[in-house]
Amino acid sequence: MNQKIRNLEINPNHWYVVARSCEIKTQPVGVILWNQPIVLFRDNDGKIHALEDRCPHRQVKLSHGKIIKDSLECAYHGWQFNPRGECVEIPYLAENQKLPNCQIRNYPVQELDGFIWLFPGEHSTEIKPEIKPLGIPEWENLNYIATVSLIHCQAHYSFLIENLMDMYHGHLHQDWQAWTDAVLEKIDEHPHRVDAEYQAQSYYKIDKIWSISQLFFPALRQLHPEPLAVSYIYPHWVSTLGKDFKIYCLFCPVSLTETKAYLIHFTSLHSFWRLHKLPIPFRRFLKNKLFGSAQKLLDGLVQQDVKMIEEEQQAYQNNPEQKGYEFNRTLASVQRLIQHQASLS
Repeated sequence: MNQKIRNLEINPNHWYVVARSCEIKTQPVGVILWNQPIVLFRDNDGKIHALEDRCPHRQVKLSHGKIIKDSLECAYHGWQFNPRGECVEIPYLAENQKLPNCQIRNYPVQELDGFIWLFPGEHSTEIKPEIKPLGIPEWENLNYIATVSLIHCQAHYSFLIENLMDMYHGHLHQDWQAWTDAVLEKIDEHPHRVDAEYQAQSYYKIDKIWSISQLFFPALRQLHPEPLAVSYIYPHWVSTLGKDFKIYCLFCPVSLTETKAYLIHFTSLHSFWRLHKLPIPFRRFLKNKLFGSAQKLLDGLVQQDVKMIEEEQQAYQNNPEQKGYEFNRTLASVQRLIQHQASLS
């Protein structure tokens, strides 16, 4: 394993997820994406905007402030900035004084599938058409029930993506087990993604209405073979377990030693054909009502993974030259992808 990977930066010329839509309401919210403090806020029409989280007057955080019409007001002296990052108001400015020609950075940002996507690249006006947010079509699809868990670990993002791509680590999750006995069958490696296919034994099969209870009662689970696919679609991750489950992990790397990400678990209701005949408003009500139904399971998996990932980071910091041993070929492909993307930054 190449330990130098732990010092690589991200490729900023991609869309990253910095927050859930529901987290940005009437007050500005500060986030950090790869050492860049950013403030998110909504204008009067509810449209999302992103600026550098810094007032050029005294360098304090604009996220301490509030929204005035469509501008962001600094809490310290009341300077106001429009969504383009231009100063448009200073309350105590004399008639013979002009507004300062100061400009703070604004970021391309969009709201899609329940999340806030941000492009941190320097040449924001030259975003290539093929570089788009990953997108989560299941988010609005009435046949999928979602659960979201926040991953926040004190570790380089490479440790998290390696954990997600390595399906042999199911041994860790015996209390929250979703799969076991994974066998790697195929790897496809490309400059922008790595796809790995495993064959595994799954503990869940959602084929009858009562079978959903398996999510809550371990005694009802029975092992059966299912294909398990994982994909690192830089900079995010997608996985499918059989036909019943799909999982996304949307990355927001904070720094070399801190990573935030959103893990989204979807349970499919495709098998319940009678459900599809019910009125759309009722199905939407059911989807919303069941949101977070796998929360305990997902949070349990995250807690166990974060503990291991942070220990890996600490071990690396204690001895960066320590040699490791790895038998899963997928991780070598993942590291090559990270190195390639970092070289493009």
